[in-house]
Amino acid sequence: MPEDENSTESESGSGSGGDDVVAGGPPAGGLEIRPVNIEDELRESFLGYAMSVIVSRALPDIRDGLKPVHRRVLFAMSELNNTYNRSPIKGARVSGEVMGKYHPHGDLSIYETIVRMAQPWNMRYLLVDGQGNFGSIDGDPAAASRYTEVRMTRFASDLLADLDMETVEFEDNYDETLTMPSVLPTRVPNLLVNGSTGIAVGMATNIPPHNLREVVDGCLALLENPELS
Repeated sequence: MPEDENSTESESGSGSGGDDVVAGGPPAGGLEIRPVNIEDELRESFLGYAMSVIVSRALPDIRDGLKPVHRRVLFAMSELNNTYNRSPIKGARVSGEVMGKYHPHGDLSIYETIVRMAQPWNMRYLLVDGQGNFGSIDGDPAAASRYTEVRMTRFASDLLADLDMETVEFEDNYDETLTMPSVLPTRVPNLLVNGSTGIAVGMATNIPPHNLREVVDGCLALLENPELS
């Protein structure tokens, strides 16, 4: 009889380690080990990363022709009343405003975006009116942000027209303390007239700029005759 009792106790798993692992169940701590096909996991993870880069950074939105950083710069300048009919302010003021409220990715990359929008060899229709040294077509760098001054151009103001009339949806900023437009309610076909270049994950774009008058004439002709090619 004593031998039977000992064997029964042993089989029941009683003791200090009996509750750590249950046959056929999840490991201790409630974690679940799920077998996954590596090809499916790579496909899903790569697609998620690619979409994040495409939407959040590298490629422009067809509706306003802007990448997120360009959109956030213009919105911040609008919030600062840094418009074409007011005095310009320091580039450092704008880049700091954008970084602190909407785009926490370093003031240098933000300032480079501002500089690019003020260079006539990079933008057919300038979005930023820059005063000071903004580099050259030969590759000379712009002056530091503490020396230059900027404001929106009149063309850029048309990208933000009617923003306060519920024309577009707003979304939370990175820390959910402020809101910013998901897209600008532009009055001009910015993607066509200014073009865009971007390299994402698995995708890229290179759209040349076009003359605004010719683009508008083409749009009107297409409205009158949708079959036009």
